[in-house]
Amino acid sequence: MRKLLIVAALILTGLNLQAQDTTETLKDNDGPNFSKLDVSPLDVILFRGENNEPLARVLYSRPQTRDREIFGKLVPYGEVWRTGANEATEITLYEDMTVGGKRIKKGTYTLFTIPQENEWTVILNNSTNIWGAYDYHVEQDVARITVPVKKAKNRIEALSMSFNPIDNGAKLYIGWDDRYVEVPFKKAN
Repeated sequence: MRKLLIVAALILTGLNLQAQDTTETLKDNDGPNFSKLDVSPLDVILFRGENNEPLARVLYSRPQTRDREIFGKLVPYGEVWRTGANEATEITLYEDMTVGGKRIKKGTYTLFTIPQENEWTVILNNSTNIWGAYDYHVEQDVARITVPVKKAKNRIEALSMSFNPIDNGAKLYIGWDDRYVEVPFKKAN
């Protein structure tokens, strides 16, 4: 019993010293050492329905064009893309929806794309909380839809996404550089 008390006292003393060291370190500095702004900052879009209830949310990082050739070069044609930068883009559906005629249960999915010059394949996938597209596995796909590429009126410097309402749902717009695609989501009946 005495040995147990000695071990407990040593552990508590060590924890106390560790807490004091941290406090002293913060006092000596001007504050925490925060990281710089990410070059591809994280952004979020949220679509609300008629009664202001949330229907869908997208979390994505926004890479910049910075005078680079984007599609076919930085983002190769015919390869699975995380649809942004850093962590793979995630979409949360707050109720069952349909995309490309396929019913999707409410939940969170990774939104991958396979860009081509004239069309993109948009993929909802069950793998979440992943970095990039390195852990993409086709067997985890929940839905795939092919959508045409459209030319943007103005150049889009940062990858951008938005929702626009449509009858019984919303279109997700994904645009970057000189092009964009539209992905229709409708409430499942």
